[in-house]
Amino acid sequence: MTSKRSVCLSWRSLYLSYRARPPSSIFTSRQCHSNQTSHNGTFAKRSEFTPSADSKHDWMGPPDRLSNLRPILYHIPENETELEKLLRKLRQDTEDWNHEFWAKQNVTFSKEKDAFIVSKLQAQGLSERDEKGRKRALNSEEMAVFYKSFLDTNRIRHSSYNKEWYRRNFTITMLMGRVALNNIWKKITERRGSKRKEKDTI
Repeated sequence: MTSKRSVCLSWRSLYLSYRARPPSSIFTSRQCHSNQTSHNGTFAKRSEFTPSADSKHDWMGPPDRLSNLRPILYHIPENETELEKLLRKLRQDTEDWNHEFWAKQNVTFSKEKDAFIVSKLQAQGLSERDEKGRKRALNSEEMAVFYKSFLDTNRIRHSSYNKEWYRRNFTITMLMGRVALNNIWKKITERRGSKRKEKDTI
């Protein structure tokens, strides 16, 4: 029979797994800043940092303090085709959409967890801090109730998120395939053209 402790850990792990979305690009930098939350709960605009014109890479900032996701700015290549532009914009839009979802979800999670802990402590006749000023915490069995309740309440929201996540990634993958095929065909036609020029000069 599953213990309350294992239930707590399994639900907590399940929730955290939603947040652990791996970044899809490479590297760097201090220039990408995290969002801030205003007093009315709305999210400030993300960093408008723009890489230098000679940059040949995607840029990645440190994990955002709200969404826990690394912001990514995608490289704009020279002579970008319309198909490449469509792919880049969809990838950037998906990054921003993903950030906004998890920033809001994580803020909601933290607020509801804190409220749950306070209500449980009050029901036990305890203050938020002990005699030494340290913040009190609930045990794993008590927190299991909250984790399960939060996931049950947000089940439809998470399901909708997953469907949209897979839809976007399927579209991105298809576009990446089309871009790759176009680039291959471009190289083939360029090689044929150069060979024809060589024959003409001979």
